[in-house]
Amino acid sequence: MTTTAQGPRPGLTRRYEDLPRLMSLMTGDEKHGPAATSTLDVLWVLYDRVLRVGPETVDDPGRDRFLLSKGHGPMAYYAVLAAKGFVPVEWLDGFGTFASRLGLHPDRVLVPGAEIGSGSLGHGLPIAVGTALGLRAQGRPEPAVWVLVGDAELDEGSNHEAVAFAGAVGLDRLHTVVVDNLSATYGRAGGIAARFDAAGWSTLSVDGRDHDALYEAFTAPHPGRPHVVVARVEPRLS
Repeated sequence: MTTTAQGPRPGLTRRYEDLPRLMSLMTGDEKHGPAATSTLDVLWVLYDRVLRVGPETVDDPGRDRFLLSKGHGPMAYYAVLAAKGFVPVEWLDGFGTFASRLGLHPDRVLVPGAEIGSGSLGHGLPIAVGTALGLRAQGRPEPAVWVLVGDAELDEGSNHEAVAFAGAVGLDRLHTVVVDNLSATYGRAGGIAARFDAAGWSTLSVDGRDHDALYEAFTAPHPGRPHVVVARVEPRLS
């Protein structure tokens, strides 16, 4: 089956270099700046080079699904959505205000392209597992499901169950990106990737600021297994 869910690459002039300016339009006291900037490069590579979804195909059944589990720092997400034409740039300067559609946590009803409402950590990966399982049950093998999580939210028990289940049933259309800024409370023997590897996932760890390395990791083959990329970034300082 052929899908028309293609990304918004042609015709847009905004580039990665424009993202700092777009993020600067969003102001306020609860921006969660470090949480946002830690995800910036991952989000850009996904939307610019990987995801098969665009502003005109946000409701296409054949689109790729991207779920932002790390929803408490959505500034980078909003900037990328604006750069790619999902939301007007004019919305950015109202970020977090009462009348704005761009809240401190994304709302799937208000933000074009947002697949879930997020911000309460620990839910995105289980929802992504359910989404991938649902697409499999519908006989739709084309759409990929992507979820971005933070390293700290892997402390939540709901994620451990999701990791174990996805590996056991071989959800190979499920892709997880863990942005690791060393903010997790509990250590893991062998690192984050080892937890997924033990559950039967395909795993890669890369520099979370290296766009070519991210792209290669995101597009690596992983037949029969879900795939996780651990994107290492600078430690969170605040």
